[in-house]
Amino acid sequence: MSELPIIKNLTEESAGKRLDVVVAELFPEYSRSRLKIWIEQGQILVNGETVKPKTKVLGDEELQLTAQTIESETACEAEDIPLDIIHQDESIIVINKPVDMVVHPAAGHYSGTIQNALLYFDESLAAIPRAGIVHRIDKDTTGLMVVARNLSAHKYLVDQIQKHEVVREYQAVVHGVLTGGGRVDQPIGRHPRDRIKMAVRENGREAITHYRLLERFREHSHIKVQLETGRTHQIRVHMSHLRHPIVGDPVYAGRQRIPAGAQADLLTYLQSFKRQALHAWRLSFIHPEHDGEVSFEAPLPEDMQRLISLLQADVQAHEVE
Repeated sequence: MSELPIIKNLTEESAGKRLDVVVAELFPEYSRSRLKIWIEQGQILVNGETVKPKTKVLGDEELQLTAQTIESETACEAEDIPLDIIHQDESIIVINKPVDMVVHPAAGHYSGTIQNALLYFDESLAAIPRAGIVHRIDKDTTGLMVVARNLSAHKYLVDQIQKHEVVREYQAVVHGVLTGGGRVDQPIGRHPRDRIKMAVRENGREAITHYRLLERFREHSHIKVQLETGRTHQIRVHMSHLRHPIVGDPVYAGRQRIPAGAQADLLTYLQSFKRQALHAWRLSFIHPEHDGEVSFEAPLPEDMQRLISLLQADVQAHEVE
């Protein structure tokens, strides 16, 4: 999918600058990485010719941009999959992602993803990187995601995420009894032996997580978590590092912890809870169109509500004894 070419004449103000720098100044609605790919693919021409991103311009050239979908982005096909849409307008779509759904195609998951569903919901998203997806949620984590509906909104949201200006709040049920909240500032990188896992590592990337206690049970805690950074598996890794892994986490929780004397229904439910009890419940950011802050919430899914109810009942049962 492509648009009509955009032609601009350079001036002496651009003389001596690299082409990739000049086009970033001329087309701020597009990301630098996207513009670089377009230069390399010949979608940005200087005097009708393909040049390299590092080429220095003279300042009197004619620049031609043909905005076009990057070839690698066209592999994902539209699929008729229902989406739980919390909000939509001309710039964004806010989705409540269900459990057991991958965000975009990857090894082992080439269909049935949020990206496939988005392309069916709005075919114009084929012109946006990854159909407008600007951040991910793990397959078995539920909750809110924002999607950009045009390139300028995409760049705007990506910039906010990179500057840590998007507020992402989660709720989780973790093992162990917490006495309050705290802050985890521990770098995260790929696990040295298990390449599927992430881990706290000295040479990892900066990762900061804030957490606060919402409710305490006999052997578990219901917490609110806010991400300052957005590393892969960040909340799951940080809570495991604190020795309070998320209930049901198949990768980081280790053995199941059952309260002594737990009632049969709680025991059964804990043993059958096979996904991390983690939900992205609130999302706040500056809207790309009107520059005002917007905030969205998605209630806890039924499985987490049921888990919390059983833990509450367990506390009440032992208070009576």
